Amino acid sequence: MTTEARRDVFQAIADPTRREIINLIARKAMNLNAIAEHFDSSRPSISQHIKILNECGLIEIEKIGRERYCKVQPRNLVPAFLWIDQFKDLWEQKLDSFEQYLNKLQTKTKTKKK
Repeated sequence: MTTEARRDVFQAIADPTRREIINLIARKAMNLNAIAEHFDSSRPSISQHIKILNECGLIEIEKIGRERYCKVQPRNLVPAFLWIDQFKDLWEQKLDSFEQYLNKLQTKTKTKKK
C-alpha cells in the first residue's frame, strides 16, 4: 500500500516555477492558458505545478464559464513567512558585520593610497 506524503507550503514554494506562478497571479487572477504562456514548459507541466499549489492551499481555482481561474491565497503563505522571519535578526546582524568589515577594508585602502 502506498501513501502519498501530504504536501505543504514549503514543498510548494521550493520550486522556482511555482514561485513564479504565485508571483504572476498575485497581481491578478489568471486562467491556466494565460499562466502557461509565461513559461517555456508544456501546459501539462504547468498544470501539475498548479495542482500542487492548489493542494497546498496557496492558490484557489475558480471555474467561471468554461475557464478555470487561479488566484493566490496569501494567508496560506503565513507559515513560510513566520518561519523565515525568525532568521531576520540573524541575517541583519551578519550583513551589518559584513558591512563593517568592508568599511574597514575601504578605509585601509584609502590610507595606503595617501
